[in-house]
Amino acid sequence: MTDQGAHEAGTAGAERLSTREAAALLGVKPETVYAYVSRGQLGSVRAPGGRGSTFDADEVRALARRSGRREAVPPTGGADLVFRTGITLIDHDRYYYRGVDVGELAHSHCYEEVAEWLWTGELRPGVRFTAPEQALAAARRAVAALPAHSGTTDRLRVSVIAASAADPLRFDLSPVSVIGAARGLVPTLVGALRPAAGPPGGTVPGGTVPQGTGIAGPAHGGTDEGAAGYGGTGPGIAACGAGPGIAACLWPALTARAADAASLAVLDTALTLLIDHDLAASTLAVRVAASAHAHPYAVVSAGLGVLEGPLHGAASGLAHRMLREVLERGGAAPVVADHLRAGRRVPGLGHRLYGGEDPRARVLFGLLEEVPEAAAPLAAARDVVSTAARHTPLHANVDLALAVLSVSAGMPAEAGETVFAVARTAGWIAHALEEYAERPLRLRPRGQYTGPRPPQALPRPAGPGRA
Repeated sequence: MTDQGAHEAGTAGAERLSTREAAALLGVKPETVYAYVSRGQLGSVRAPGGRGSTFDADEVRALARRSGRREAVPPTGGADLVFRTGITLIDHDRYYYRGVDVGELAHSHCYEEVAEWLWTGELRPGVRFTAPEQALAAARRAVAALPAHSGTTDRLRVSVIAASAADPLRFDLSPVSVIGAARGLVPTLVGALRPAAGPPGGTVPGGTVPQGTGIAGPAHGGTDEGAAGYGGTGPGIAACGAGPGIAACLWPALTARAADAASLAVLDTALTLLIDHDLAASTLAVRVAASAHAHPYAVVSAGLGVLEGPLHGAASGLAHRMLREVLERGGAAPVVADHLRAGRRVPGLGHRLYGGEDPRARVLFGLLEEVPEAAAPLAAARDVVSTAARHTPLHANVDLALAVLSVSAGMPAEAGETVFAVARTAGWIAHALEEYAERPLRLRPRGQYTGPRPPQALPRPAGPGRA
C-alpha cells in the first residue's frame, strides 16, 4: 500500500497518518515511531492488507506538542527513556525550577510558596498548608502503633497510607483534587512525626510552637469544603501568613534544641532546594506509579519506598556520622584515610550531575555561616573536602551540607533523610501531575529474556534426599 493509501485507511471519520507521515510530523525516523508505540506513547492500527501501520493524527500531533520536536526518543534496544518535563533543568553546574534559578527562589520564597508555584503556576506569598484533622489523627494513631525503634522513614510511609485511607477523594486525579491532597499531605507527614527527645515544642521567631499546633486544619464533614477535608482560603490552604510554616513545624520533630531564626532559614531553604532534582531514582518510581494512574498518596508511597534505599535517601546520614567522627578525632585526615583504606567512598562528596560543587551545598553553606553552632561542623566539612582533594578532586554535595545542619543542631543522623523526604514530596506531586496528563501506561519497557530457551522439560519436584 502506498503512503497515500495508508493515510486514507483506518477508522471511518478519523484522520489517519502513515508511518512516514507520523515520522515527519514528529521530526523523527520511522523506526522511532515504532519505539513510541512499544512504549505506549502512540497507538497504531494495522493498515488494510497487513502492510504497515496507521496512526491517529490527533494523537500524533499531541505527542509532537508534548515533545516539542526537540529530541527523538531512541528506539528500543537498551537506550534510556527520555522524559519530557517542565519542572527542573540541570545545566552547567546550576539548576532551575521552571527556568528560575533555584538558589534565587530559595532566597526569596519559602518552601510552601515554591511548592504551590510548581503545582499551580501561581506564586502566593505567605501561603501555608494545613492538614485535614481526620487524616492527621489517623496518621498519628498509625505512627503510635509502630515499634519504638522505628525510623522516621517508617513513620512517614505509614502516615501516607493512613492519610490515604482517610481521604475518600483520593482516586480523583483531576489537578484540583491532586493539588488539594498534596496541600494536606505535606503537613500531615510533618504533624505525625514524634517530637524529638526533650521538652515539647521549640522556640521560633515570634513565640513558641507547641507540638500539634499550626499544622491541623478543619475536620471532614459539614460544608462541601469541609467534606473535602480542607479549609482556609482554598483546599488545604490556611490564610496567607497564618501559623508557622512547614520548616517551623518540622524543627521540633528533628531536635529538642530551640530554633533560632538563622537555623530555621537554613531548614526552610534546604526544603526548597530539595523539592526536585530531575529524575532521581525515587522520582522515576513516582512517574511509573503515576503512569498507571495510582492516586497521589500511592505515588508518594512509591517515592518513599525507593528513597529508603541506602544509595539514595540515606546518604546524608553517612555524612552526618563522618562529621561527628571528624569532630571527635580532631581532624579529617584519619577519618578520610579510614574510608579510603576500607575501599569506601567518602560520604558527602561528588555528584554525577555536577562537575563542581553541588549548587545546593553552596547555598546552604553560605547560610550556615550565619549560625554560630555550625562553625565547628562547617570547618570539619571543609576539612573533609580539602583532605579528600589530595586523593581525588571531588566537591561537596548537598548531603554534606545537610550533615552540617544536623550535627550543629543536635539532630540524629537520619534527620537529613527526613528533610529530604518531606521536601521531595512536593516534587513527586509535581511529577505526578505531569504524568497524569500523559498517555496512561506509556512507561512500559520491554524485557530482554536471558533464561533457557523453550521448550524445556517440566521441573522435577525435590524429593527426599534431594538438595
